[in-house]
Amino acid sequence: MKRIFLSALGILSLIQLHAQSASDSSGYKSKKLTLDEVNLVSSYYNQTGNNAAVTGGIGSEKLNDISNIIDVKFIRYDKKNRRHILDAALGIDHYTSASSDLIDLKANSSASHADTRIYPDISYSVENETKGTTIGAGLSASSEFDYKSFGGNITVAKKTNDKNGEFTAKVQVYLDKVSLVLPVELRPVTSGRENNYPTTARNTYAASLSYSQIINQNLQVAFFADFIQQQGYLSLPFHRVYFKDGSVHQENLPNTRSKLPLAVRANYFLGDNIILKAYYRFYTDNWGLTAHTANIEMPVKITPFFSVSPFYRFYTQTAIKYFGKYQTQSATNVYHSSNYDLSAFNSNFLGAGFKFNPLKGVFGLKHFNSLEIRYGHYAKNNQMNANIISLNIKYK
Repeated sequence: MKRIFLSALGILSLIQLHAQSASDSSGYKSKKLTLDEVNLVSSYYNQTGNNAAVTGGIGSEKLNDISNIIDVKFIRYDKKNRRHILDAALGIDHYTSASSDLIDLKANSSASHADTRIYPDISYSVENETKGTTIGAGLSASSEFDYKSFGGNITVAKKTNDKNGEFTAKVQVYLDKVSLVLPVELRPVTSGRENNYPTTARNTYAASLSYSQIINQNLQVAFFADFIQQQGYLSLPFHRVYFKDGSVHQENLPNTRSKLPLAVRANYFLGDNIILKAYYRFYTDNWGLTAHTANIEMPVKITPFFSVSPFYRFYTQTAIKYFGKYQTQSATNVYHSSNYDLSAFNSNFLGAGFKFNPLKGVFGLKHFNSLEIRYGHYAKNNQMNANIISLNIKYK
């Protein structure tokens, strides 16, 4: 992680030297594509628990994940004074997982105990500030050992005449390939290469609508509605399910799933130094899962250059119709899973962010104008616990 982080800092330093002259002219609207903002986010995630889906709902869920993302935004204005925004990002995650290692029950540090995921994405949008309209499109990809994904999206937005409200519509498509890596005892006997796994499709289609409104100088609200349709292979092939008779089987879930999340967000400014951010989300799907999320965050400006943002999130969900614990399902159940992410549970996520905006820039570098460190502790009521710490450095 240290090597990747320092390399990214080096990239940001080169970007600063290259783009400093363009950034200093803050009042000038460049007709050429100009660097506007760079964000570097690094995080470390650690998890423990005893309900691993790979071993049928029992066993270690220990997992460590290191993530690094660099996001770069460029802006230019055309002859009609429309703002063009090009946003490109690259993420790299590396994880080690005790449960994934047990896809092969005989293994210690097998090939599946660790993996690296690479996920680039790029988007381009055009905003007509006079008419209050925006149109944009984007492409994304993700690649790891047993999963490949390719996505695309189109977004349109329109502000109200007084510019205090904005309606946004977005459609997204993800076309994925899942490698059928079975538990070792369920694999057919073949004479071919062991790592030559067949693949199958999983496709996701999503339509999103949102409306944001400035009520007054203190209150802003936004409403969100999504409809998501999935089809294809929606199980994970290496998740085991142990039946009542002790026999072991693959997880088997329906090949379609419809999801409906609805959400509302409100930000209230309590004077110049405190913001109260509240969020609620309702979710339901045709697998029988219903969930509620409530989140509150309160950024407090301690000094002009330092703020603290404590946050808390409560989450609760019901189980899908096809979930069963270890050795509770039978052959009469066509669909079955022992994945505790699909079980009934409550969770709490508590932490804080610490944001620094030094007058002379982070590390004395003028255009590195903010550094934020966030820490959160996550706990489910089934004894799964996790900690995450992240670092975000912004160049502007």
